[in-house]
This record gives sequence, structure tokens and C-alpha cells, in this order.
Amino acid sequence: MSNDNSSRRSIGKSSGGAPMGSTISIVVAVVAVIMGFVILKNITSDSSGDSAGTPSETTNPLGTFDPNATTIPLETTTTAPAMVYTGATVLVANASGISGTAGQFSKALGQVGFTMATPTNAGGAEAKLPVSKVYFLPGGELVAASVAKSMGGVAVAAMPTPVPIKDEAAGLGEATVLVMLGADLAGKALPALAGEPVSTTVPPVTGLGTTTTVL
Repeated sequence: MSNDNSSRRSIGKSSGGAPMGSTISIVVAVVAVIMGFVILKNITSDSSGDSAGTPSETTNPLGTFDPNATTIPLETTTTAPAMVYTGATVLVANASGISGTAGQFSKALGQVGFTMATPTNAGGAEAKLPVSKVYFLPGGELVAASVAKSMGGVAVAAMPTPVPIKDEAAGLGEATVLVMLGADLAGKALPALAGEPVSTTVPPVTGLGTTTTVL
């Protein structure tokens, strides 16, 4: 009788152990999955942190980019504007008070390549000037700037009214660029022909008196 009871108890323990072992296996599997997910997440976070914390090296045509630099050095090249000799007729007006200088200066500009009109005399408030200057009408801007550069960098401005030459506007004829030859360049070689360096632009100078000059 006791042997039968012992057998029943052993059987009961055996049959009850099976479900318990399955439960433990499931729990272990779940824990393993969770741990694997946590480890994978940590690895991904570390990789992202490394890539964000370490700046990548960016290169450019000027060299390596330094993320800690406050400025990036740039190499710039300045090209002087091209000279323009055609597209406008240039008229030289003698405002120097020295006879014959307008003709000489006009010939020198023609030798450089500009299209020249017959020289004339300055008039009005700018009949006599200590410093030369260049005026232009619409369309003559580029040639006027080139003439001024050939003269060493004199002032350039829009044509005033009345035009400061003999016969005023009628005296221009077809010219759209007017050179007011002052005492500074009268009787001297054109800087462009003499090989002199171009100077900085000279501010416009108000004319002095109304003395009549000759070509």
C-alpha cells in the first residue's frame, strides 16, 4: 500500500515538472531577446555618438577645411578691366591756356587707338583748368573710362550742361567723349605712351575763370 502511494507521488512530481521546465525555458528566451535588443541599441547609440562627435574632414580646392577656424582663406584674383577703344568719338578741348597742346594730345590719343574728332577750345566756367578730366554722353562710358586710364587715371563724369567748350553742345559734333585738357597734362606725353603707371582717380576740379585758349 505504501509502495503504491510512493509511486503515485513520484508520478505526480514527474508530470508537474514538465510544465515548470517549459515556463523556465520561455522566460530565459524572453530575457535573452530583451538583452539582445538592449545590447544592439547600445551599439547603435555608440556608433551614432562617434560619428556626431568626430567631425568629418571636408576638403575644398583651397585645402583642408578646419572646423575650428573662424575664417576660411580664399584666394582672389583681380583682373583689370579691358580697354575699350571703339564705339565712341573722342574730342579734346584745350583748357590749359597753352597753344597747340590740344592738337598734340588728340594725336597721341589717336595713336593709342581711339577715334578722334578735330580738337577745340574749352569754354565757359571750365575754359581754364589746372587738372584734366573726361566727360561722356550716354553710350560713351566705356571709351571715356579707357581714355581716362590712358591719361593716367583722371576723373570721369557725365557731360554737364552747358557743355564747357566753344559752341557748347553744337561744338561736340558726333563726339560722345570730351577730354578737358588741363595744365597738368598739356604739352606732356600721354602717360599710356610714356609707360607711366596709372594713378588713382583725381576728383573733379571746378574750372577757373573764362580765359580764351587757343589750339
